Amino acid sequence: MYAVIKTGGKQYRVVAGEKLKVEQIPADVGAEITLDQVLMVGEGESVKIGTPLINGATVTAKVIAHGRHDKVKIFKMRRRKHYQKHQGHRQNYTEIEISGIAG
Repeated sequence: MYAVIKTGGKQYRVVAGEKLKVEQIPADVGAEITLDQVLMVGEGESVKIGTPLINGATVTAKVIAHGRHDKVKIFKMRRRKHYQKHQGHRQNYTEIEISGIAG
């Protein structure tokens, strides 16, 4: 059984037991969270598609860790104008493990 969920403005295809990194969620490490924005649930040949969400469908997950991704370097330059700008960014994430799909 798999599901397509929406969290942090992105969509993920998830299966029970899978670990993934999503945009930061304000929850403690070890806490159980419920993701209720389920767009699609599939099991074998049967597929339920929401319009846009499926009523009553939920995905439960456990928060494993919080962290920060690798640094992304931003470099802007205008040639012959003596302009250079260096900037870096590290995005926060929450690593979760999918424990169950109901719907």
